[in-house]
Amino acid sequence: MTRRGGKLLADQLAVHGTELAFCVPGESYLELLDGLYESSIRLITCRHEASAANMAEAYGKLTGRPGICMVTRGPGATQASVGVHTAFQDSTPLILLVGQVASSQEEREAFQEVDYRRMFGPLAKWVAQIDSVDRLPELLARAYTVACAGRPGPVVLALPEDMLAQETDAADAPRFRVLQPSPAAADVEAFRTLLAGAERPFAILGGAGWTPQVSADMRIFLEANDLPAGAAFRRQDALDNDSPVYAGDVGIGINPALAERVRDADVLLVAGPRLGEMTTSGYTLVDVPVPRQTLVHVHPGAEELGRVYQAQLPILSGMEQFAAAVRDLRVEPRWSQERSQARAAYEAWREHGPMPGEVDLGACIAALREQVPDAIVTNGAGNHTVWIHRFWRFHRFPSQLAPTSGAMGYGVPAAVAAKAVRPEATVICWSGDGDFLMSGQELATAVQHDLPIVVIVVDNAMYGTIRMHQERHFPGRVVGTDLRNPDFAAYARAFGAHGETVERTADFAPALERSLAAGRPAVLHLRIDPEAINPRTTLSAIRAGA
Repeated sequence: MTRRGGKLLADQLAVHGTELAFCVPGESYLELLDGLYESSIRLITCRHEASAANMAEAYGKLTGRPGICMVTRGPGATQASVGVHTAFQDSTPLILLVGQVASSQEEREAFQEVDYRRMFGPLAKWVAQIDSVDRLPELLARAYTVACAGRPGPVVLALPEDMLAQETDAADAPRFRVLQPSPAAADVEAFRTLLAGAERPFAILGGAGWTPQVSADMRIFLEANDLPAGAAFRRQDALDNDSPVYAGDVGIGINPALAERVRDADVLLVAGPRLGEMTTSGYTLVDVPVPRQTLVHVHPGAEELGRVYQAQLPILSGMEQFAAAVRDLRVEPRWSQERSQARAAYEAWREHGPMPGEVDLGACIAALREQVPDAIVTNGAGNHTVWIHRFWRFHRFPSQLAPTSGAMGYGVPAAVAAKAVRPEATVICWSGDGDFLMSGQELATAVQHDLPIVVIVVDNAMYGTIRMHQERHFPGRVVGTDLRNPDFAAYARAFGAHGETVERTADFAPALERSLAAGRPAVLHLRIDPEAINPRTTLSAIRAGA
């Protein structure tokens, strides 16, 4: 049997278990689109390549399998690069398929030609161009394997359009297998010894390769040993936030009491995170290169262990393998009081006080928790995220889709992907006004594909994070951060979505109930007082203290 390259490639996607892919169509990969015509793979057509890549990244977070994104050459690839960067920093498996100029036109700066090996080299685990149609099965299998092996991440494959049109009798490759290391028995025993001698232990969870099984096994281990734990930046779903050992998130806007607990720990177990800038408060919670805490760093990527921090006990392991190894590990805990104090500090921290204006975001989130406590919550970047990080409670993995890369415009595409993957789940996107308009056009995608997400737009008419820093460093000298916004509810209705404006706290819960019952995508436009810059302070207070 012979197949054209586009058909062969579509068949390889199916062989490796892909049931959903995201794209913006382009003439450079028409053969692949045609190959998908009779495929069982569901194709979601997006309105911007950055959104398509972010959807694929969210798919990878939700499933642990590579999200598939297809874009055309040149502008398509450059616009998709933001999602590739997020997948790289967030350790998410993703495969970006990029149409490329015909082989006979390479190195002429042909229409939209880019050298993708050079462009994506720093942003991906592996970048290749498939020049021989016969090698499509081989290199697709490698792409899936690389994306999931060790520390997961993105792979980019360039596809010359003439290669996709060629015929071949190449056979399908076998389905790929996920390759992850297991911890050595000696390392697990060394960890047991360190933990048994600890007086103030603490664990930080999340990061690469987390799964529902990891979350369940680690909870058993932590609770049985009365070991307090926190979640790394934007990894708050790593552990049920109602667990008695959960002490909060170790990220932006960290509880000062939790920051002090991390600094004072004598044994610090870090299972999964890279210990990047956001989780370490600018590398201040853990000293570089030799931490004052006895650091046990567990990570599936050998290149990450010792990269920044020289752990006393580095453990090369996949998360499922490590969690299974320690699930039944028991020591005699002597830190129940430490655990109780850490939990009490978390409970006190998540209590919200009044904020300026007629709409109180803390109260709105309380109402949100009351109505949809087990929702999947997505967000992009900006000061609005501090409220959801501080006041929401995540109960299961995966239920938090947020970019540790700090990319704006992530929330709406991630919500669309989440609803496509988990149609039975309630999906809430918590967005800022600036954040929303970087990808709000994907409401059209949600409407077209009948994906009833609920987007909550927090509107303070500014790029809030930058304004906060501006007032802190250059008080009163406001430039470049003010926004003049549309009527977001009317914007939603223009797409065929449900749209409402909320200008008082009391109106939020009924508006949310109507949005959830609408049966189609919905936008709630929350107009808040610009003074309410974050849960801890106001713009005027920042300016006065500068």
